[in-house]
Amino acid sequence: MSQGNSPAFPCQDNNKQIYTGMNLRDYFALEALNSLLRVKSYADVKKFAEQSYKIADAMLDERQNYK
Repeated sequence: MSQGNSPAFPCQDNNKQIYTGMNLRDYFALEALNSLLRVKSYADVKKFAEQSYKIADAMLDERQNYK
C-alpha cells in the first residue's frame, strides 16, 4: 500500500473490524485546502483543489525522508 493510500484515521471495533475512512493523501489535501481558503478569495475552486493535492503530494514525498 502506498503511503498516500494508507488510512488517515484507522479504527477498530470490538469485532476486530477495521474502518479506514479517508486516506492520508485526502486528509493532507483537506488541510491544505483549509489553509488556502483562509488566505485567498474563492475565485477558482478547481485551482484550489489542484493546488491542495499538489501540496498533499509534496507532504507525502517529504514524509518519506523521515521514515
